[in-house]
Amino acid sequence: MRAKSTVTALAIVFTAWAVLAFGCFTGSANAAAPVVLKIQTAVPAASVYFELMKRFGERIEKMSAGRIKTEMLPEGAVVAPFESLDAVGKGVVDGGFCWTHWWSGKAPGALLFSAPLAGATVGLDQLSHMAWYYEGGGQKLHQELFDDVLKANVVGFLLMPMGPDPLGWFKTPITSVADLKKMKYRAPPGIASEPYKEMGVPTISMGAGDMLPAAQKGVIDAGEWIGPAEDMNLGFHTVWKHYYLQGLHQTTDVGEFILNKDVWNKLTPDLQEIFKIAAMATVTDTWNFDVYRNAKALEILKKQHGVTVHDTPQDYYPAFIKATQTVLEKYSAKDPFFKKVWDSQKEFAKIVVPYWNKVLQVYVNQGLTGAEMNGFK
Repeated sequence: MRAKSTVTALAIVFTAWAVLAFGCFTGSANAAAPVVLKIQTAVPAASVYFELMKRFGERIEKMSAGRIKTEMLPEGAVVAPFESLDAVGKGVVDGGFCWTHWWSGKAPGALLFSAPLAGATVGLDQLSHMAWYYEGGGQKLHQELFDDVLKANVVGFLLMPMGPDPLGWFKTPITSVADLKKMKYRAPPGIASEPYKEMGVPTISMGAGDMLPAAQKGVIDAGEWIGPAEDMNLGFHTVWKHYYLQGLHQTTDVGEFILNKDVWNKLTPDLQEIFKIAAMATVTDTWNFDVYRNAKALEILKKQHGVTVHDTPQDYYPAFIKATQTVLEKYSAKDPFFKKVWDSQKEFAKIVVPYWNKVLQVYVNQGLTGAEMNGFK
């Protein structure tokens, strides 16, 4: 009797283990497939910022334990760069990487998120601008832009502070604004180019991939993009040899990630939080990336490619800031949302800029003194 009971007990244990194993197997086999998001960037595959977007995607995949995967595409892979907002909103692609000021032709206030000209003329630099975004209500206004002004079916995140952008590349040196006015100059799209037009500079807007062919054909005489590392990767130094690092049109230049809102709403709260954290991590990633890679690239451009780095003519600064003030006041007077965002930045700047200017003086004096003492000024 005992032997029969033992056999029965073993049979029950074996059956239980078999059922458990089968359940695990079938559960694994029937597990939901990962969500694969197709994301088109507004930069070529050679861009350092394409590399950063790939890191962004990899970070999301790792933090989600493979539940979300991303396919990063270079500019033009599915739609033209300036069509990405509509493409993401309509679900042609799931997400996009671009710049908010690209949409300033549709909504002037878009300018103030990714390219507040000359610090929005209230003294915000790139660090304090990002502080406004995360701590001063900028992030809420950013989504309000998409929801209520652009009526775009997207969720947006600022994630790549890549400025300040240089005045750019020139075929011949310039010594004054008068010289700049003689150049056909590639400027940012939308309102970001308007101060140059106000100054009398003929401007042309185009994507990064079109700039080098345009320079080679003489369609443009000068142009700005992002910074030494990015510009060198795109080959601008092969046509132009005169480079001006100091520009005011994008002292703050922040790239944005947009995701189709229907896709976003289907994500569980933990996956939505992963996107938010990945975006914030990319902010830090970009700062680290830019400081070292731009400095290293500038040395290569000077020593290996014969590029001459010039100081921007002094009359550029008052001319640009005056033109910017005219442009911002014009849009503030006629566009309520523009005024709302600019007023928010002004209120934030009243508190932050006096403190931050004092702090920055420490770093400037420390840097100049240290460089001089160590012979690498």
